[in-house]
Amino acid sequence: MKRIYVSVAILACVSVVIAVEASKRRRTHTNPDAKFDYYVLALSWAPNYCAGHPKDQSNECRIGQQANFVLHGLWPQASEGDQPAACAPAQPVSHELVRHMLEYFPSRGLIQHEWQQHGVCSGLSAADYFGKVEQAVNGLKIPDQYRNLGQGQKFNVKDVERSFAQANNAPADAFRVSCHSGEMVNLQACLSKDLQYRACTISAQECPAPQVLMRATR
Repeated sequence: MKRIYVSVAILACVSVVIAVEASKRRRTHTNPDAKFDYYVLALSWAPNYCAGHPKDQSNECRIGQQANFVLHGLWPQASEGDQPAACAPAQPVSHELVRHMLEYFPSRGLIQHEWQQHGVCSGLSAADYFGKVEQAVNGLKIPDQYRNLGQGQKFNVKDVERSFAQANNAPADAFRVSCHSGEMVNLQACLSKDLQYRACTISAQECPAPQVLMRATR
């Protein structure tokens, strides 16, 4: 009788695992040849991220850094439907490349994560992918009003998107703000495969609220 109960329990566990994996497959492509239409360059608003992660010891959360928009990643993006993620097995990024990219990313862990989840979907080598990341972030101009916020402020979402478009001579709909609980999470720039600003599509997440809180830099 015990053996029957054990078998049933094992089958139940296996069923749960299969269901979870099936759910993951529905949300993302798993084909190594996953296609994408453009890139999304995502920058986190560091003060908001750090307020929600008080134990984070990365560079962006250290007092006195005055961190504002910090590189989150460069994501291959489909115009609609499931978004490519973890498209193929990923070898760890080399120590030399990680050291170089720490000039842009706040932590080693994020560099490895972005390669494993997004970089492999670009069809590029790690060196070429991070070369594109570097080119994209170096080509982005952050408007002066966001560089050093002395106190937290609420900004109109459309005004933020418009100010980035104007500062970068980009199409009006090339930027999107994402949010959570009324606070800015990411500023996202939509870029063609050759890293020219282009219109975002419905798949690029946009904040549903009219305003977002941007906490003060520190």
